[in-house]
Amino acid sequence: MLLALSGATIMHTPMPADIAAAGAAGFRAFEIAASKLDTYLQEHTIEELHAAFEAQGIQPIAIGAVMGVTFRPPNEYVDVQARLCQLAKAAAALGCRDVVVTPGPAPADTSWAEVRAETVRVLQDLGSIAGRHDVRVGFEFLGYPGSSVRTLAQGWEVVKQAGRGNVGLVLDVSQFYIGGSDLKGMLDVPQEGIDLVHLCDVEDRPRETLKAAHRLLPGEGVLPLDDILIRLRHIGYDKPCTVELFRPAYWERDPVELARAAREAALEYVGEYFSVE
Repeated sequence: MLLALSGATIMHTPMPADIAAAGAAGFRAFEIAASKLDTYLQEHTIEELHAAFEAQGIQPIAIGAVMGVTFRPPNEYVDVQARLCQLAKAAAALGCRDVVVTPGPAPADTSWAEVRAETVRVLQDLGSIAGRHDVRVGFEFLGYPGSSVRTLAQGWEVVKQAGRGNVGLVLDVSQFYIGGSDLKGMLDVPQEGIDLVHLCDVEDRPRETLKAAHRLLPGEGVLPLDDILIRLRHIGYDKPCTVELFRPAYWERDPVELARAAREAALEYVGEYFSVE
């Protein structure tokens, strides 16, 4: 398994410092925060960024995320399409596999059938746009209350029905837990259906109150990480795993120190079940 660091884990650093911190910590892969990419490209070129990754021997694996892609009015959905196209072009130039997207909230009293139809339609469309650049779309279901697609089972249902060869799931372990996804249900998803795993832990709080800021280093919280990783191994998962934390208190730490702590904590779990690069 290729272990990656997310730019969201060390959010206050600019892109060049992100790459340097990841390299110093021993990561050989990186997931780019789209907001940081935007800032970098205001004064630099995508070719310069590609060179920076190559100099560190680090593979960019994904760019994320385009948030809330479903249930947008037409004038807003045009912006979603344009953003996906923009990030797909950048991903292609960087040799990056995925652009991550997330579902939006559904209007009140929307049935699952309506959610499924809308999500399938959007994933087919965005998959078509990304495919023009030979890039994949990673659909990350969100467990938060109000999200239209909250569980792994629902995420796999819409991805499978979309039927696009370049659209897969992003399994974020905190979203898996928050939305109440079923561990047994992981075995119903083939390994080719999952493009990317996001690894973290979370505070011991009621699930419905958990937010991104409540994420912790793996092993410091209450997530059933062993149970999740055992099942990923069982289905033959062999794609990247990104340490993604979003915890503001961590952003005050030295980025290299935090990146090293993130890799060491991840290896304690991932290394038990996978050969790690």
